[in-house]
Amino acid sequence: MAKLQPEPILQSGLVDAPWDTPAARRLPGTGPVDGDDWLRFDDAFAAQMALRDRLIATQEKQVHALLPGAETAAKEVLDLVLQILAHRDGFEVVGDTVRRPDGADVAIDRSRPLITLGRLIQDDICILQKQGDEHVLTGAILCFPASWTLAEKLGHPLTAIHDPIPSYDANIARRVQRLFDGIQLGRPIWRANCLFYEDASLFQPRSLHDRRDRPDGEAPFVRTERQCLFRLPATGEIVFSIHTTVLRRADLDAAAQAALMDYMANRPDKTG
Repeated sequence: MAKLQPEPILQSGLVDAPWDTPAARRLPGTGPVDGDDWLRFDDAFAAQMALRDRLIATQEKQVHALLPGAETAAKEVLDLVLQILAHRDGFEVVGDTVRRPDGADVAIDRSRPLITLGRLIQDDICILQKQGDEHVLTGAILCFPASWTLAEKLGHPLTAIHDPIPSYDANIARRVQRLFDGIQLGRPIWRANCLFYEDASLFQPRSLHDRRDRPDGEAPFVRTERQCLFRLPATGEIVFSIHTTVLRRADLDAAAQAALMDYMANRPDKTG
């Protein structure tokens, strides 16, 4: 079978590098987002979107899920994104069709809101709903998983989702839940993480029972995620967006290389 991503899809740079962001060096490592800036596009747009189209067409069960009760929130996210795209350069929203900056036309299917979203934006989108004392993952379009699978996380609360992470103890779990509870309407927040990878592939699902070996500083690629959290105005549910960037370490200048190595040696979230 042909590889879905035969060549590395790389960005030329990174706006918010975790190694240059003091907030990223401590858990939960959050900062404010200015308005709709949670949704970004970069120079890897065309290549990433072509891959997302292929994944949705051939691996839908691995990249998409929506539990009963989350449909209204998913439709609200789609409507919100469509409102943003109507004012973003390169996009044309006309009737039930969106023309992307790469020229592809995407039909708006409100009966499949997350699938439509997955073909419009680079970000993966997760929906978290409060059930009891915790937020639970109830839906997602996840084309670029970094060593986890949607099937194993769907329907589980934050504590179970982060269970394999050594630093995610009961104290951190309480702090993160308070963070989710405290997200205010119209005030998105962001955090970032960073991992070394031998393989630049964006689609890297991996079971909890098949943890990857964490490569050292000699790994050729650095993969970062800009993760944003915001509350939907109508349903009040939480959206967790993930914008994935992959850079070749050799393309970083000496100062960035040094800052990256210091960050990786001292980062609080030992994930991956």
